[in-house]
Amino acid sequence: MKWINHQIVTGFIIYAATDDALFVASGIVGAVIPDKVEGKPPAESKAYWKWRKNHRTWSHYPPLYLLLILLVQFAKIYYPLPTVELAVNLISYVLIGALLHIAEDGICGRVPIFTPHGKHGLKLFKVGSWQEYFFAAAIIFMCLFARFGDLRDLQNFVLGI
Repeated sequence: MKWINHQIVTGFIIYAATDDALFVASGIVGAVIPDKVEGKPPAESKAYWKWRKNHRTWSHYPPLYLLLILLVQFAKIYYPLPTVELAVNLISYVLIGALLHIAEDGICGRVPIFTPHGKHGLKLFKVGSWQEYFFAAAIIFMCLFARFGDLRDLQNFVLGI
């Protein structure tokens, strides 16, 4: 998926689940981390294909992010302070944003699930196609429906009533 769609879809999923703007912002930051750590693909053709071969390996390996979430959660146990809890939650949502990025990539390509180099997934649409934007819009609509449940509640939210 395009980065903008990763950020929007991730933001709406986290909003529907938490109704917390700070968690949404954290998730949106995390929604680009798996690609950001890999850097931009080189322009040169030979170097591009080498980069492409290594794309979606360690940076897209879900157990890595799950382990980091678990490790960060231990801070709540050892330092039971409100500021520590907030920091841990924000960091956790950054990592959840990265996990959602990986799941989103798994429906438009292949990502590592069991090992960092064994990739699995679906290719429901091509990145940048109209189908990607339709998929993103469908997810947004489902999140809004899940969050508000009633179209009158959604109307009140949109209109600020």
